[in-house]
This record gives sequence, C-alpha cells and structure tokens, in this order.
Amino acid sequence: MIRRFALAVLTALWVLTITADEARAERLVTSLSDHRVMVTSNFICEQLVLFGGIEQDAASRPRRGGYDVIVTVTGPRQTVVTFRKDRMLGIWVNADSRVFENAPAYLAVLSNRPLDSITNTEILRRMQLGLDNIPLPQRASVNIADAASDDPFRVSFINIKREQGLYRETSNAVTFLAKELFRASIPLPADVPTGTYEVDVRLFADAAQLARASSPFEVYKSGFEQIVTNAAHDHGVLYGLATAMVAVATGWFASVIFRRD
Repeated sequence: MIRRFALAVLTALWVLTITADEARAERLVTSLSDHRVMVTSNFICEQLVLFGGIEQDAASRPRRGGYDVIVTVTGPRQTVVTFRKDRMLGIWVNADSRVFENAPAYLAVLSNRPLDSITNTEILRRMQLGLDNIPLPQRASVNIADAASDDPFRVSFINIKREQGLYRETSNAVTFLAKELFRASIPLPADVPTGTYEVDVRLFADAAQLARASSPFEVYKSGFEQIVTNAAHDHGVLYGLATAMVAVATGWFASVIFRRD
C-alpha cells in the first residue's frame, strides 16, 4: 500500500513538472515605441507601435499551426450615461437611459487574424477577449449587471464608440515580421482621453494560450492645455464663471471695434 501511494505521488509530481515545463516553453517579451504620449492643441492622432518577441526554451515544441497574438488595449475607466430617444407629439424626448459603470474610455482589440479563428468562443468569453465579450456593467435603477451582447443599449454604446474611433476590433493589426517576432500599431484618435492605458498581449497556438505579457503607457496633457483641464476638473464653478466672463468681454470688445457710428 505504501509503495503504491509513493508511486502515485511521484507520478503526480512528474505530471505537474511536465505541465510547468510546457507552461514555461514560450515567453513573451514586448516593448512600446513610447510610454508617454503628450496631447497638445495641434494633436491630430498618434500611432504607437508594439514590438513583441517569442522566446523559446528546451521545452518548446514545434507549433504546426504557428502562433497567434491578441492585443487588448484598455484606456482609463469612466461612468457613461446613455439615452434612448423616442418621438412623442412630434418631439424627440429621452424615453429611457442606462448608466455604464467603469467602462473603458478606450478599447482596442488587435490580432493577426479573426478571433474565432484563433480560439473557440468559450475561451474568448472566459478570457473576455473581443468587443462582444468585454464586460460593460449597466446600472438600471438600483441593479448593476453586465447585459447580453445583443442588448440594444450595449450595442448602441459600442457603435457610438466605434464611430468616435475609441473602440475598435481589427483582425489584421498584428503582423509577424518573422516566426517569433511581431509588431502591432495602436491608433490613438484626436480626442483620446488622458490617463493610464494597459496593453495586454496574449500568445496562442493550437487554440490554447501559451503566454501573456502586459505593458502600460500614459496619455497626458502639458502646458496651457493641462492648466485649462485641471481648472475645469478641480474648480468647475469658477471655471464656468470665468468662461462666461471671457465670452461677455469678448462680445463687448467686438461690439466696440465693429460698431457703426
């Protein structure tokens, strides 16, 4: 009995060792072209470049189907209120609303081929990969829950973000330069929110995740733009009064210059 027990323990340890070796078989090394993006008054757009390499060790085995990479870029979180309008008596009014709690202000899902070609739907859902699987908790009345992927408020919210260039899912954004070397371009639109962004890189082969790496970057404002932003955020009432006074003063000054005697 003791001999059988010892043999079972040794077998279990051997299996765990093999599993750990396979988990360490590939390792991701990633780097961004810039870890700080400054937004100025003439900022139009920016393209960050992610470079990645796949390191192999003695436990690595040939991957007949090659490697796949999914990159998820998540921006700062925010609370957003969405409205559904209905026409009543010839007037469009807000008929219903939803509050999206802790939603990403920016979200990009980049890959070398379509997500459903990389792995199955269940794994995508479990790992929250893709715009259809990203959690977007809604608050309706006092309840907060993630709605189904076909929920009309969720669909409309994602479509609006897509039109603004803040949400995207691109299946050809990751390019393999060599078998173990890849790159991806991360587009940042003109109205990209400031804050800290997280770049999550996942390596797949044969529909299974092999490795994962992450790297943050920051989008910030500098100079006069930052002063105005801080004033509007920290001293909203004073900022509003100052803006109104400047508008009145500008109107009065224009009337003095262009008045007709």
